[in-house]
Amino acid sequence: MARPLLTATAILGTLSLVPLATQALAATDADTYGEFDQFMDVFNRIKADYVDKVDDKTLIKGAIQGMLSSLDPHSSYVDALDYQNLKIQTEGNYGGLGLTVSMEDGAVKVISPQEDTPAARAGVKSGDYITHIDGKLIYGDTLDEAIGLMRGKPGTKITMTLVRPGRDKPLDVTLVREVIVQRPVKWEVRGQVGYININTFSENTGADTRAAIMAIDKSLGHKPLGYVVDLRENGGGLLTQAIAVSDAFLDHGEIVSQRGREKSDIERYFAKPGDDAHGLPVVVLTDPGTASASEIVAGALQDHHRALIMGEKTFGKGSVQTLLQLGPTTALRLTTARYYTPSGRSVQEGGIEPDIRVPQISDPDYKTRPVFREADLRRHLINEVKADNAVLEEDTKTDPRFSMTPEQLKKQGIEDFQLYYALKTVARLGGPTQVALATKPPVK
Repeated sequence: MARPLLTATAILGTLSLVPLATQALAATDADTYGEFDQFMDVFNRIKADYVDKVDDKTLIKGAIQGMLSSLDPHSSYVDALDYQNLKIQTEGNYGGLGLTVSMEDGAVKVISPQEDTPAARAGVKSGDYITHIDGKLIYGDTLDEAIGLMRGKPGTKITMTLVRPGRDKPLDVTLVREVIVQRPVKWEVRGQVGYININTFSENTGADTRAAIMAIDKSLGHKPLGYVVDLRENGGGLLTQAIAVSDAFLDHGEIVSQRGREKSDIERYFAKPGDDAHGLPVVVLTDPGTASASEIVAGALQDHHRALIMGEKTFGKGSVQTLLQLGPTTALRLTTARYYTPSGRSVQEGGIEPDIRVPQISDPDYKTRPVFREADLRRHLINEVKADNAVLEEDTKTDPRFSMTPEQLKKQGIEDFQLYYALKTVARLGGPTQVALATKPPVK
């Protein structure tokens, strides 16, 4: 008996998931109808002739994922496992390595290692490609399968093979899984300066940042000279928490706006009265791993002349993703808007340029390791508003310390040159007036 074939007419007439308005539109739009008919022709040919039997669920999921991947790098279909991973990133703890990874052309690529985790301690870096796990080639596996292999019972060992651009030979690293605790904010006092390290924007990051400011004051018994806010290797997170962190250092004005498809579709977010840091100098450290929510904070504080941005240019992800629920454990992660800094800058593609560029010369690979940003991703959104990122006079000057080698720095007790430079800068800034003079004027 011949296999019954599904048609576009049947699909549009019987699927309860398709809204009636969409059905009516498809029935009257000949072009759309033709595209649906072609889709169903491919669907039926795969069902009938593919070398292995394949179920409808697999094909439909693949079609949805393909449709979303054709839009931009950040829109995706979120199934039950993805949904669990998202909840872990913003709420929970897990047994694993502390890595944020993505899939690029069938290869697993490291976005960033979380600080003070097995991955960070083993020297895994942003931009590394993971090719083997425990000797098994994972190229071509799904991202979920790779993540499943990396997670496991705390105390168990795992060996990963890394390909690092700029290095001739792969690197083998052996790590021990441990419970990865989501600690979005860590703080300490360095001399008379408060150091606040924000590594992700999960559900309590704003409150934890305010608590860190208070704890620094209490530890010193008085106000510090200022604060260094470290956003390096922070890939972002919740928009609400980026707003909350910015608000901790601002007492008025717009923090960020997000703009959708229509010109009238604009939503603005503003600071509430009260600066938790009392106007003291702030230096924000950034690098190519500083992305999305982190760039909202850096852009807001830079535009308001509230902080000096130091380090390297940020990643350049200026889009907003909304989680649109489809079922109890499935959703669409869809790009629904672009965001803009208070002065109207879009960081999409271009990122945030630091006020003072400071290379991470304590990293032996900083000159040879390629840098990956949003503009390198396939199908990334085009920035409709190009900013004129002028270079400060300070950028053109050569600090003699920039020519030191990692070995020379280590002899002086300097493990992290960017942080060292930021702490010294805060100590000599003196106050908000000096910060305002050192920052770039907002783009008109």
